Amino acid sequence: MMDWGKTAAVFPGQGSQAVGMGKDFADAYDAARAAFEQADEILGFGLSAICWEGPQTELDQTIHTQPALYVTSLAIWRALKQCLPEAAPAWMAGHSLGELSALTAAGAMAYEDGLKLVYARGRLMQKAGAESPGAMAALLAMKPAAVKALCAAASEETEKSVVLANDNCPGQLVVSGHIEAVDRLLELAPGAGARRAVKLSVSVAAHSPLMASASGAFQQALDQTLLAPPKIAVYGNVNARPLETVQEIRRELGGQLTQTVRWTESMQSMIEAGAETFIEIGANNVLSGLMRRIDRKKTSIALNSVAALDAFLEGQAQQRS
Repeated sequence: MMDWGKTAAVFPGQGSQAVGMGKDFADAYDAARAAFEQADEILGFGLSAICWEGPQTELDQTIHTQPALYVTSLAIWRALKQCLPEAAPAWMAGHSLGELSALTAAGAMAYEDGLKLVYARGRLMQKAGAESPGAMAALLAMKPAAVKALCAAASEETEKSVVLANDNCPGQLVVSGHIEAVDRLLELAPGAGARRAVKLSVSVAAHSPLMASASGAFQQALDQTLLAPPKIAVYGNVNARPLETVQEIRRELGGQLTQTVRWTESMQSMIEAGAETFIEIGANNVLSGLMRRIDRKKTSIALNSVAALDAFLEGQAQQRS
């Protein structure tokens, strides 16, 4: 039997989306289908059709990607709870946008309120990206301190901003900022020890100062959202520690758009707290891959399809008997 007291649930962010995501859950589970139907009604357009039929270019628009990932994760979470009501992870976390999925699953906000907030987040980030076009790049085989130094050098040379945006796992870091600064950083990276430096296919410079305009407007939407202390400990991206109060949640989500996602540290904090198993609740297996780089000894399970959920449930049933 799984020890839920040593289990964490993690929820993915942008980059995990794929056309068709969540459809098998909606077909198999009433609770999952209801999540998509509710979303279409609340948002006033066919989000479920974008998730299931695409095209990919439509799904990849930030204004659609973020609610699509939120709804898919919560649909999978509902399916898991429908099949296994006793499923109660001791900890939760979400990568960037996934933090809102985690907070909803942990009872800090209602599904409907979370969806409206996520849609506002995606819309505002897309608008900020159009007003201040930026870039992001992934760097392999570098340490955070070296990447921060590289960001400082590229920023100084170009008089533009580039910062460490995501500390995803040891050896995989992402930078974000003005196009000129990111391009210069990519030129400097090989000499600073990067094994690989790749520009990402995005136009939104997430988790950088270029999101400041989105952050201010998002804070207003956040202030109007009814929140409660989470029933399950949710580790925040910004401080890599549990968000225990409504005030901490508002501060975290408001600052998250312009600050670094400290995913490695968040997962290490959970491990220090006793987490042994990490269940990824979402459309892909990105976070499970990161966990293998953070701590290979921990168990990672991606519930990214009905087949994966069925296999998980069968394993639980066998452990009972």
